[in-house]
Amino acid sequence: MLTNTAHTLEKLETLLKTAGYKVRYEKGNFKTNACLLQSSRMIVVNKFSNLESKIQAVTELIRQLDVDVKLLDDKQLGLLNQIKQTELEL
Repeated sequence: MLTNTAHTLEKLETLLKTAGYKVRYEKGNFKTNACLLQSSRMIVVNKFSNLESKIQAVTELIRQLDVDVKLLDDKQLGLLNQIKQTELEL
C-alpha cells in the first residue's frame, strides 16, 4: 500500500516522466481529480485537491496506462508492480 506523502507523489511523477508522460497541476473541475490527455501523453491533476486525492488519482491513471517497462529502472518497476498488484487485491 502506498503512503500518502509528498515523497510518494514525487516517485509517481518520476515514474510517469520516465514513461514519457508529462504531469501538470492546474485548476479545473475534474470529477476524478485528474485526467489523461491521450494524444499529448499529458496528465492534468487538480492542484486544489489534497495530497491523498492527488496520489489516488495518479495511481488510478497509472493502472490504466500501458507503460513500457523497458524504460523504467528497478525501483520504478517495483513501484509499478506494487500499483498493479494493489489493483488485483481489490
